[in-house]
Amino acid sequence: MGVLTAALGTVPLWGSDYLVLFFFLFCLYLTVAQMWNLLAGYSGLISLGQQVFLGIGGYSVAVMGNYYGLNVLLSILAGGFFSVLLALFMSLFIFRMKGVYFSIGTWIFAEILMIWFSNWSFVKYGTGLFIKTNPPLSTNETFYIAFVLGVGSVALVYFIMRSRLGLGLMAMRDNEDVSETMGVQVFRYKLYCFLIAAFITGMAAGVFYIFQVFVQPYKAFSIDWTVKLVFIVIIGGIGTIEGPIVGALILVFLSQVLADYFSVSLLILGAIAIAVILLAPKGIMGTLQAKLGFEILSPRRK
Repeated sequence: MGVLTAALGTVPLWGSDYLVLFFFLFCLYLTVAQMWNLLAGYSGLISLGQQVFLGIGGYSVAVMGNYYGLNVLLSILAGGFFSVLLALFMSLFIFRMKGVYFSIGTWIFAEILMIWFSNWSFVKYGTGLFIKTNPPLSTNETFYIAFVLGVGSVALVYFIMRSRLGLGLMAMRDNEDVSETMGVQVFRYKLYCFLIAAFITGMAAGVFYIFQVFVQPYKAFSIDWTVKLVFIVIIGGIGTIEGPIVGALILVFLSQVLADYFSVSLLILGAIAIAVILLAPKGIMGTLQAKLGFEILSPRRK
C-alpha cells in the first residue's frame, strides 16, 4: 500500500498531463466516496444529498476568491467550514428521521439549495461563477492538494473505525436501539460522523471546482454526484475501506471511456452496477474479503 501511495504521489514527476488529470480526479472521487461510505457503510446513514456540501464547497471557493480575494488554501478550508455550519443546521431536522426518510430529507435540502442559488443575484443566479484563485494554482499544485485529501480521507476513516467512535458507529448501524441501550450516544455519534463527512466533502469540492474554473448550481447541487458516489461505493464494496479506492478508479476509467457517450453514460454505469450487485453483492473488495478472509486496511482492532 505504501508503494502504491508513493507512486501516486509522484505522478507529476513521471506521468503525462493526461495521467495527472486522471489521478487528480481519482483522488477527489476517492475523498468524497470515503466520506459517503463512512456515512452509509459504517454508520447506516444513507444520504442522497451529499451534493449539498459539494455545492457549498464550490461556491465558497468562488465567493471567497472572487469577492474577497481570500488565499486559495483558506478558501478551500472555508468550503469545509461552511459545509459544517450547513450540516449543523440540517441535523436539527434530518436526525429526527430514520431510514428512507433520512435519505429523502438530505436530498430535499440539496434541491432547496439548488433552487435558492439559481435565484440568488449574489452568485449570479443560475449562470454560475467563474473562479479566481489567489494566488493562481498550477495543475501540479492542484493535484497535490487532491492527493493529500485522498490519502488523508483513507487514513481518517481507518483511524476513526479503529477508535471508540468507530465502534459506536458500527453498533449504531447494526442496531440503533440496542446500541443506545448499551451506552452508545446515538445522536452525538451521528452528528460527529455527519460533520466530519461534510467538512472533508466541502474541501474536496473546493479543489474540484478550482480545477473546473466554474461553478453552476444545476451541476454543483445535482443528484448526479450522489449517483456517482453510490456507484463507487457499491461497486468497490460498501463498508470496506478499500472499496472506495477500487470503485473510484473504476469510475474515473469508465468516465474517460464513456466521454463520447455522455447522454447514456449514467445508464451504462447503472447497468454495470446492477451486474456487479448480482455477481458480487458485497462489491469487489467485500466479496474478495469474504472469500479470502483477509483485509488490507482492517477497521477491526486486534
